[in-house]
This record gives sequence, C-alpha cells and structure tokens, in this order.
Amino acid sequence: MVLNFAHRGSLTEAPENTIPAFEKAIDRGAKGLELDVQLTKDDKLVVSHDHTFKRHNKDVEGRIRDFSLEEIRQIDVGSSFGKQFAGLTLPTLDEVLAIAPNDLHLNIEIKNIPVIYDGIEEILLACLSDNHRLDHVIISSFDHVALKKVQDQNADIPLGMLFYYRPLNAWDYVTRSGLNIRSIHPHHVYTDRNFVENCKALGYEVYPFTVNATERYAELLDYGVDGVFSNNPEIFDK
Repeated sequence: MVLNFAHRGSLTEAPENTIPAFEKAIDRGAKGLELDVQLTKDDKLVVSHDHTFKRHNKDVEGRIRDFSLEEIRQIDVGSSFGKQFAGLTLPTLDEVLAIAPNDLHLNIEIKNIPVIYDGIEEILLACLSDNHRLDHVIISSFDHVALKKVQDQNADIPLGMLFYYRPLNAWDYVTRSGLNIRSIHPHHVYTDRNFVENCKALGYEVYPFTVNATERYAELLDYGVDGVFSNNPEIFDK
C-alpha cells in the first residue's frame, strides 16, 4: 500500500497545520497526515511548523515557547491566508487527534530545531496514550537525539528519521544509530533508485518530502518508495 501524507494538512486550501487544513485533507481521502508539534510556555503541545508567528501574523513578536496556550489562542494565524479564516488559531495536538479518524495514519514531527524543547518527548507520548492513539503513528524528527529519547520511553513506537541535506549512506547511519527506525524521510531532490533500494534492503520504509509534482511522484513510486509527503492534494487521487 502506498501511504501518502498530507504535509501540514491541505495547506493549499487552508492555513497550514490548522483544523480546517487537516479536515480538507481528510475529505480529499488522504491516508495520512503530517504535522509538527512544539511546546508553549506552559508546556502544552501545539501544532505549528514555524517557531515564530512571522509568516502568519507579522504583528506578533517572539517564539511559540514565549507564549502560554491561553495567549496563543488569541493569536490570529488565518487572516493572512484569507479573510474566511480570520480569527483562526493554532490547534493543540489534542484537538487534531479529536478530528482524525482512528485508522488515519499520523506522522508527528518533533520540531526541536532551532528551539530544543526539553521534555517534549514524554509530553507527546502521554498525549498519544491519553487519546488512545499509539497505533498508526510515526514520530519523526531532524533531531535524532529526540528520537532516542522517545525510544527510551516507549520502544514500540515507530520512528521516522528525517534528513534534509544529502547524507553519506543514510541507511548505514540509521543502522548504526541503534534506534528502532521504521522509516527514512529524505528530501526528495536527492532520493534516487539507489537510495531507495539500499534503504529497503535493510528493511526501512522510505517517505520523501516534499513531493508536489505528479511527474516526480510517479518517478519516486517507480523507485519503490512507500509513500510521500505532499502539499498537493491532487497526488492523493493518483
């Protein structure tokens, strides 16, 4: 089965990483959602890619970590996308889990760089457990230390190792890491047949990001990838 993830929801139709974006992706038949989690000042999990609000609300200074959840609920992240989304705010992970069907696959990325959220791993695992959502979940991160902390607390959680820059023999690095890695998530620009075949020979699934062109998607499928992360909802119809 090819498992495609809607990258931050259907972000071409609604503000990324918001409830409307995830709902639209689900309505379009996405089998998986990709989302990013960070911690507020009062250690609540909110869903956001950026560590600041600058892209969505230029009037707000400071990082997400500088605000409490109550304060974040007052920050408009929707108006910059369109007036129909005026007043929309960042959701909590609990709120996203509440609207996601139980059989929907989730890739939850710990957004630990450039801000390091001490303790986010334990808080994330507790949230998933409290919501009975430990199945159909991959926890991923560019911060491989965070993945180690997740594994130390729950060795059964599938982990996804993210690579942005072109690594030397990523599959060997993953094997030597000692982590229970289920999948490797490379940037699609350097994902070729050799990369995919070497990863899969060692038992790793491969999910490149961020694949938006249908031609590139078809090429990657031919290489044998297990799915992709995409901003383009039309890919999910292919």
